[in-house]
Amino acid sequence: MSPQMTLPFQTIPSLNGIRAVSVLIVMLAHAGYGEIIPGGFGVTVFFFLSGYLITSLLLNEYEHTGSIGIGNFYIRRFFRLFPPLFLTLAIAYLLVFINVLPGGITLYGVLSQIFYFANYYAIFVDFGGKIPDGTVILWSLAVEEHFYIFYPVVLLALTGFGLRRREIGYVFAFVCVAVLLWRIYLSHQPGFHPARTYFGTDTRIDSILYGALLALWSNPMDGLAERGRMSVRQWMLVAGALCLVAFTFVYRNENFRETFRYSLQGVALYPLFYYAVRFHDNVVFRPLNWTWIGRIGVWSYSIYLIHLIVIRLVATQWSAVSDKPLILFFFSFVVSVFYAVLIDRWVDPYFRRRHRSPASGGQGKDASSVPAQTPS
Repeated sequence: MSPQMTLPFQTIPSLNGIRAVSVLIVMLAHAGYGEIIPGGFGVTVFFFLSGYLITSLLLNEYEHTGSIGIGNFYIRRFFRLFPPLFLTLAIAYLLVFINVLPGGITLYGVLSQIFYFANYYAIFVDFGGKIPDGTVILWSLAVEEHFYIFYPVVLLALTGFGLRRREIGYVFAFVCVAVLLWRIYLSHQPGFHPARTYFGTDTRIDSILYGALLALWSNPMDGLAERGRMSVRQWMLVAGALCLVAFTFVYRNENFRETFRYSLQGVALYPLFYYAVRFHDNVVFRPLNWTWIGRIGVWSYSIYLIHLIVIRLVATQWSAVSDKPLILFFFSFVVSVFYAVLIDRWVDPYFRRRHRSPASGGQGKDASSVPAQTPS
């Protein structure tokens, strides 16, 4: 079977809704509600989603074609991610240059953001002062990009060794445990700063791999049409997962927050994602599939890129609202959505035409699709 074959695709339910909820959580936290709304959890959800989606796409490509088009994967990621990033950075640096947005302009700061090592730049060089205000959030894109660079090669190598899905999952589960132990070790070192475990790819990659485990062990798209109804036991599992997430919010021990918190959230997201996708038409999960929620999810990447810049700009130029979170959120939401719509209509279509590869999932504007048949 040729690697360039066309596979039937279907959209994964609820994913865009989950994206929308996640980006709104981040925006509310950055607007000033961070004490009651855990913005970092929104990023963790994005990580989990990326691990699940990318693993689903790559595994299905391998199982239908016998290979993974690594070069095509890199090209698709570039055309999807870099144009909005470059445009956003151009705007941010222009605003700093004309002195309306706080921050700095340095060669290493620019390079760290363009070449995706902004997370380690923030850890080891400078936390925000030498880059445009509002762009420190690019640390999370660096973590994901490092995953995109190495993961297809690792996955292809593991499948090449003859490992099946479950066995590959054991490897990744071991990595998740190793990352937790690494965080514990770092947190006990002299001079430890929480940024080290929060921003580092080596300390956050497990948040992505928990999503990969879902795709490997219990992909909710497998046999989706025969899903039936949720049982009492399944609802109890959902409730337990929500309680576990809530516990990670309310338990304020600093050592716990920089070590076990991310692991427990990954474990809790596993059943929550599973049931949100598999039982997407249930009344509880149905809002995740409303059209307008889905649109915000489609635009979430561009919204995420620009929203904190807007918040910092408004707070700087209109000091009277700098301590009014609701107003900051409103301005950020309106401007960010408008910006995302412009990118969706005028920037993304141009670059998507440069490279299309349906066999690997490059067909979807929202990158939330997998082949209709998902072999185990």
